[in-house]
Amino acid sequence: MQKELTIEQLYDLDHTAAAPLLRRFTYPWEALPAIKAFILEMGPTLPAGEYELRGEDVWVAKSAHIYPNVYLAGPCIIGPNTEVRPGAFVRGSALVGADCVVGNSTELKNVILFDHVQVPHYNYVGDSILGYCAHMGAGSITSNVKADKKLVVVHAEEPIETGLKKFGAMLGDHVEVGCNAVLNPGTVVGRHATIYPTSCVRGFVPACSIFKAPGNLVKKV
Repeated sequence: MQKELTIEQLYDLDHTAAAPLLRRFTYPWEALPAIKAFILEMGPTLPAGEYELRGEDVWVAKSAHIYPNVYLAGPCIIGPNTEVRPGAFVRGSALVGADCVVGNSTELKNVILFDHVQVPHYNYVGDSILGYCAHMGAGSITSNVKADKKLVVVHAEEPIETGLKKFGAMLGDHVEVGCNAVLNPGTVVGRHATIYPTSCVRGFVPACSIFKAPGNLVKKV
């Protein structure tokens, strides 16, 4: 086991409704195939006084602000006080936490967004988990399928075979991703790390570090 890549090291589970799901696993990407079923199980149990059904398997908190021209496909859950802006495309299997921002022209698919996550402008987030207070700058995306269509490997101290064809990025709590950055399949970013704008990231970025370019990584002071 590579401890830096575990759910325990990357996330504070007090800040997500997906905690019961994530506690079943060691590494966060192991939860990706189970997100859909977990939402379908959880949705009908949500308090009727706090959530409303807005379509087949689409549960939205009554305090959430859903703008016009938003597409929400089930199964999905949109948490309290979350803002989903015009043009957002939620393709399904999306568990979005409280106080999040899903921005204009942002697309979500098979994801967990912890509370206070912001993906506010032109982001694609697929087959990924974004930790508490993570933020993706305008135009930054998670690339979730390799060009050769082979199974994704996490490149860390030792390579880890995931057995997954679709795997975007695992962002720890308080990660900051700069504008127009590309997180290649199998990227894992530790807590409080920062990704420079326009970066092309692959592999593991340690906690409390700054990724400037491949081979150019510095620790935060």
